[in-house]
Amino acid sequence: MPEDTVWSVTEVNTAVREILEGSLMPFWVSGEVGNLTLHRSGHAYMTLKDASSQIKAVFFGGAEQCARLKIREGSKVEVYGKLSVYMQRGEYQLNVKMVRPMGIGELQRQFELLKQKLAEEGLFDETRKKTIPYLPTRIGVITSSEGAALQDFLKISLARFPQLTIRVYPAAVQGKGAELQLAEGIRYFNQKKNVDVIVLTRGGGSLEDLWPFNEEVLARAIAASKIPLVSAVGHEIDFTIADFAADLRAPTPSGAAEMLIPERAVIDDTLFSLNGRLHAAVALSYERTRNRLDSLLNSEPLKRPAYFIMEKTQQTDLLVRDMEDALSNALQQAEYRLELVQDKINTLSPYAILNRGYSMIFGPDGKTPLTDPAQAPAGTVLTGRLAKGTIKLRSENEK
Repeated sequence: MPEDTVWSVTEVNTAVREILEGSLMPFWVSGEVGNLTLHRSGHAYMTLKDASSQIKAVFFGGAEQCARLKIREGSKVEVYGKLSVYMQRGEYQLNVKMVRPMGIGELQRQFELLKQKLAEEGLFDETRKKTIPYLPTRIGVITSSEGAALQDFLKISLARFPQLTIRVYPAAVQGKGAELQLAEGIRYFNQKKNVDVIVLTRGGGSLEDLWPFNEEVLARAIAASKIPLVSAVGHEIDFTIADFAADLRAPTPSGAAEMLIPERAVIDDTLFSLNGRLHAAVALSYERTRNRLDSLLNSEPLKRPAYFIMEKTQQTDLLVRDMEDALSNALQQAEYRLELVQDKINTLSPYAILNRGYSMIFGPDGKTPLTDPAQAPAGTVLTGRLAKGTIKLRSENEK
C-alpha cells in the first residue's frame, strides 16, 4: 500500500472550513426557526429548516436583537450570514450577521422609497426645522394612554420640573389606522395652540409594530405642524420616517424628557452662572463709566474753561489766517497762468500781424478770408480787416 499523507481531524476540519469560507460569499437564507437558545452570553443559537432540510446557525451577540424582534421557535425569518465550520464538532453552520422576520425586506424597501421621495421634496431639510424651546412649560404628548412610553416620559419630566403642564392626546401607536390617529393628534394641538412643543412617542417594537410611524400621512402632518415637534419612537437603534420629518429626534421616550427638561441642578447652575455674568458685566460697565467721567472732570476744558476757549479761539484765528494766505497764493498763481495763456493766444492769433500794417480781406459774407483773386470777381463787395477796424472794398478787373 503506497504511503499517503495522514491528516489529523483538526487539519481536515480546518481545510473544510477554509474551502467553505473561501468559496461562498455571505448570503440571505430564509427558514423556520427551531431549537432556539438565547444564551446568557448574549449569543443566539438556532436551527433553520424548511420542509426538506435544516442547517445550524449561530448569531454571536444577537440574543438581544432576537428577543426584541420577538423571534421564537416556529418564527419565519430571513438571516444574512456566511457558512463556516464549528471545529470541535466538525459541523458546518451559518454564522449570522443580521436577522429579520420574513417579509421585512419588502417593508424595508417601502421605507427606503418613501424616505427618498420625501427627502427629494425637502421634507427633511434642516432649514425647515423649528427650534425646540428651552424648558417648555406646556408639553403635548401623542401616544397610547396605556403604554409604558407615557409613564416613562411623565416620570422623568415631572421629577425634573413639577410645574410642567403636560397634555396627553391618546392615540393608537400600532396597527392599521394608527397613523391617522397620530396625525389627528398633531392637528389637534396646532388648532388649540395650547402647548409649546409636541412629543410623538411610543416604546420599542418590531418594524411592523413601528410601521405607522413610517406612513406618508403622518410624515406630512409632522412637516405641516407650526409647533415644534419631537419624535421619540422605539429604541435608540430604531429609525422611522417620523424621526426624519420631526424637528428633533430623541432616542427613547425617556430620552425625550431628558432632552426637553434639564435637571433642576443644571437650571440652578445656569441661573447662577448667568447671574454672575450679569453682575460682572454691570460692574465692568460701571467701572468704565466712572473712569470716563473722571477723565472728563480732570480734562483741561473743565478745569480751566476760559483758558480752553482762548486757546481754541487762537487756533481758529491761525487757521483763518492760513486759509486767507492759501487763497491769496492760489489767486496769484491763477492770474499768472492766465497771463501766460493770454500771451500765447495773442502770439498765435492771426490778427496780431495787423498791428504791423497788414490787412485781411474777407469775402462778401465778411467771414471767409480770401486767398485767391479768383474768389472775388469784378464788382464783388469785400470786407477789409485792419488793425483798428474794417472797411468795405469792391473788386475790379486787373488790366
